[in-house]
Amino acid sequence: MSVALITGGSQGFGRALARALVARGDRVVLDARGAGALRAVAAELGDRAVAIVGDVTDPGHRAELAAAVRALGRLDLLVNNASTLGPSPQPKLADYPVAEFERVLAVNLTAPLALTAELMPELVAARGTVVNISSDAAVEAYEGWGGYGSAKAGLDHLSAVLAVEQPDLAVYAFDPGDMRTEMHQAAFPGEDISDRPEPETVVPALLRLLARRPPSGRYVASQVVAA
Repeated sequence: MSVALITGGSQGFGRALARALVARGDRVVLDARGAGALRAVAAELGDRAVAIVGDVTDPGHRAELAAAVRALGRLDLLVNNASTLGPSPQPKLADYPVAEFERVLAVNLTAPLALTAELMPELVAARGTVVNISSDAAVEAYEGWGGYGSAKAGLDHLSAVLAVEQPDLAVYAFDPGDMRTEMHQAAFPGEDISDRPEPETVVPALLRLLARRPPSGRYVASQVVAA
């Protein structure tokens, strides 16, 4: 039995991935800040899911997640998926509220590092996998995306260094591409994003990556499918 921890598991890509992992027989630990949505997902997934409401920037909440993992006896996969866009509409960097910028970094960059470090013994014991959900904003300069993009660029580099320091782990920065999610809608307020793919259509690319277990690195969903 494999065990996965997915942050931001109440909606979007995190929820879709949790459904796919449970469907193949895995156990999952999920978190999110929204209690109602998270509990609904947990009820749907049944006894193979453990749901813990909280904020990944809170050390106490991360300790709860670690305790839930240890109660299951192992950790094969950590998916740092919880994320925040920042203000919407997104401001230019010169106008970015510093407190909001610090929050974006705390959620998208600092929390994944802290949670990974908390669970490093379990990951090493299982020769596990860390997946940090990235974005094309990490590698492309888009006007208005300076806060989110900076955090994701930092997450990419953090992933690369972690891979060098922990050669027994597989460490992936995974860019799922644009998806039809609430966060993506917030990035384009008032626009029709119905042409973006549903998160469920992107999950197979990550599952394929996990099954192949190529060298650690940065992978884009569309390229994984093409390969």
